[in-house]
Amino acid sequence: MSVPPGWPREVEPPESDGFVESAAAWLLDQAPPEFRAHEILRRHPVVLARFTAHHVAGALGAARDGYRSARTELRDVVSPEVVAEALQAWEAEGARLLALSRAVDLVEQALRGKRFVPRL
Repeated sequence: MSVPPGWPREVEPPESDGFVESAAAWLLDQAPPEFRAHEILRRHPVVLARFTAHHVAGALGAARDGYRSARTELRDVVSPEVVAEALQAWEAEGARLLALSRAVDLVEQALRGKRFVPRL
């Protein structure tokens, strides 16, 4: 069973019997806790994947905005060293969210029926 680079460790491969359940559990872990209250999202993992993709995209946009504005917003309240550390934190968070966005996309593709073929 082959999965592409960036596939989340917690999600079983698409061909396995536990794929859908592990995908749904993982997606719920990536989404805001409020998503668990919506029956539609628990019954339809592909809908959950779409909701989660939008949530992660929003968080990534917020991280990018935070990075762009950190110097201006923080320069009068903390030292330049703290601003530099804040920028590093935003950069790390952006990288994490970008990888998460790719992983959510891969899981959504698999939930929609795409099968990944290993490349030689």
